[in-house]
Amino acid sequence: MSVHTPAEKLELARAEQDSSVLHPLARCPYPFVWHALAANPHTAPETLLELSTAQDSSWNDNRLLRLLAEHPRADRTVLRAVRDAAAAKLTEGERPYAAVLALAGRTELAAEEVRQLGALRGTSARLRSHLDRRLKLRA
Repeated sequence: MSVHTPAEKLELARAEQDSSVLHPLARCPYPFVWHALAANPHTAPETLLELSTAQDSSWNDNRLLRLLAEHPRADRTVLRAVRDAAAAKLTEGERPYAAVLALAGRTELAAEEVRQLGALRGTSARLRSHLDRRLKLRA
């Protein structure tokens, strides 16, 4: 099947179950396709890892990081890449707070690996409070 239009790419990213068909979509220039890939439970960890470096706008990037952090097939490598991307965004003054809180719920990362995000320049007191609460729930 030949996919040409953004709408066709979006539909494929949402509905496809074959991860080898999904992977090339990570290289398309449309953040809405990236979001659909990150929400599709059939997307492979390799594709998720590639998506962790995708950049468009603050809002789209932060949403993508949250979706990646929540993805059921995100392994430790993917989650560390999301953590690193979220750390960079916090340092730049952006607010990937939902991704940080999603990471706090992932046991593939040690609590200390996630807790370190709360010490970065861009975190708010409220985020640190929610982060501590989420990490305590894991114990």
